[in-house]
Amino acid sequence: MSRKFIDCREYPSESNCTVAISADTEDELLSAAAQHAVQVHGHEDGPELRAQLRQIIKDGAPAA
Repeated sequence: MSRKFIDCREYPSESNCTVAISADTEDELLSAAAQHAVQVHGHEDGPELRAQLRQIIKDGAPAA
């Protein structure tokens, strides 16, 4: 099983966020990434946010 990740460094924001989140399953990653997006970036959780997050999931591990 390949790990999956989302790396905020690839999506510039006003906060210059450097967080990278990884997990073994897409569902676990989406849950963690949605929590991060709401708490840190002020997004509203919902189907639209999760669909956007799902589109930027990559296989492997984020670069160091």
